[in-house]
Amino acid sequence: MRNYLLILWCVLMASLPGCSGALQTELEGVDEMLIQQKKVPLFIEKENQDVFQIHLDLEQAMTYDLQKITLILSEGSQTDFVKSIDVSWTAESSQDTTQKEFGKATLITDEKIEIEGAETLTEGSHSLSFQFVLKDNAALVQRFSIEKAILKLDRKQLEIAVDHPFAYRPAKVLRAAGQDQCDTYRIPGLVTTNVGTLIAVYDNRYNNSKDLQEDIDIGMSRSTDGGESWEPMRVIMNMGKWGGRSERLNGIGDPSVLYDHVTGTIWVAALWMSGATEKDMLWWASKPGLSPELTGQFMVAKSTDDGLTWSEPINITEQVKDPAWQLLLQGPGRGITLEDGTLVFPAQFKADIGEKALDGGQYTCHSTIVFSKDAGESWEIGTGAKANTTEAQVVQLSDGSLMLNMRDDQNRKDKSETNGRAVAVSTDLGTSWELHPTSNSALQESNCMASIIAADIEIKGENKRALFFSNPNNKHKRTNMTIKASLDDGMTWPDENQLELNEEGGYGYSCMTMVDEKTVGILYEGVKALYFQKVPVADIIQE
Repeated sequence: MRNYLLILWCVLMASLPGCSGALQTELEGVDEMLIQQKKVPLFIEKENQDVFQIHLDLEQAMTYDLQKITLILSEGSQTDFVKSIDVSWTAESSQDTTQKEFGKATLITDEKIEIEGAETLTEGSHSLSFQFVLKDNAALVQRFSIEKAILKLDRKQLEIAVDHPFAYRPAKVLRAAGQDQCDTYRIPGLVTTNVGTLIAVYDNRYNNSKDLQEDIDIGMSRSTDGGESWEPMRVIMNMGKWGGRSERLNGIGDPSVLYDHVTGTIWVAALWMSGATEKDMLWWASKPGLSPELTGQFMVAKSTDDGLTWSEPINITEQVKDPAWQLLLQGPGRGITLEDGTLVFPAQFKADIGEKALDGGQYTCHSTIVFSKDAGESWEIGTGAKANTTEAQVVQLSDGSLMLNMRDDQNRKDKSETNGRAVAVSTDLGTSWELHPTSNSALQESNCMASIIAADIEIKGENKRALFFSNPNNKHKRTNMTIKASLDDGMTWPDENQLELNEEGGYGYSCMTMVDEKTVGILYEGVKALYFQKVPVADIIQE
């Protein structure tokens, strides 16, 4: 009987507020508690500092001994990709600031993370900052999120909940600023071949981050394991010193990549011009005409061996450009192959329509498509889908029609309810276009390139055509890189089918591909660098 009463007394004491073992959401003398999540990927081969922080303010004359931090993870979390976690402690008072290491993680599981240490917290502000280091072979589809933090303070346990836990995912820096003597990498394109090879293309901007005209080539990276590792970069389009001019006056850039699943051919389209000066912007320096010295050239290159070797650049300008246009160029990003084998690149041309363009120039840009019905032997061009639209991406909808999703210059100033990507649909291969009901309303943008792809996926045992869209999800700046999904041919983009990957700013361009039937791959711009991530479809579309 005595033992029974003793056990009962211990259980009751443990359940009382302030006793060891009892979780409390408030503590005497702690007048502010805050958790900050930096919504960013965790990069392999980098120290990911301060991505998760806990802040406490202690009142005058209060003292607590912090002995342990426990992070409780959300259901379904995976932490196998995490190598180590360090926590630093910063204390600020009116007299002094102290900063030192609190401790390292002693336990990392899919349910919780434990960090043990010993520091005395006194009056003032205290911050606990977490640094995550990933394994070199981290699986890119894994992720974890933190539901709450529990701090062991003396014999008490303080519980702090996390508002809207963010899913931390691994990411690779596919191209880093300065890598291979190249100042900047920009303008990503990405496709998957029939054998599962990933082909990434981009601008190699050797001297600076400036657009054409400059010394720019098209670089290519290749992965045969779903993006977990990548072969060394290769230059696949380089115009050298054509016409006796320097490489700075023969730049070729803004690639769009297309995979022909019928023939197995990979196509890359790019913009080239020979001349002007390295101080000129090709957007303005290009003139009406057809020759390389006058106007931008629509160039293509191809690979018939899964990206191992590439043809010399092929000039198709005379097939598709109206000499009266100031400029014609591709997407950039990626093109598609239709069910009947037609090759389709998104494109844009600048024409004089008798009124000043929204960008202030004489020539107004129009998004369109460039296509081939004979596997790339010859090429044709569609009509403009909407005035003052520029960089676009194209998908085939479930009824076989084409949807063009376009960057719209009106969004530079329009931050109202009519801000949004311009969207048009064609049933006759770009001969005519009809604006989609969601045009300039559904998909907000700051005015930036975006990506859209279509895929047939299985949801609840039923095969459905899904659209995936990615861009900086912000009307005012290029931040908050987000993937969104639609299951009704782009009529709606439900909030529950939207996944933010990176809240930090960058140059903002992105390109997606289906790595496999259950995984989306995305290549997007940071600042002078390109990041690659993989996301399970199940993390985007909530069944």
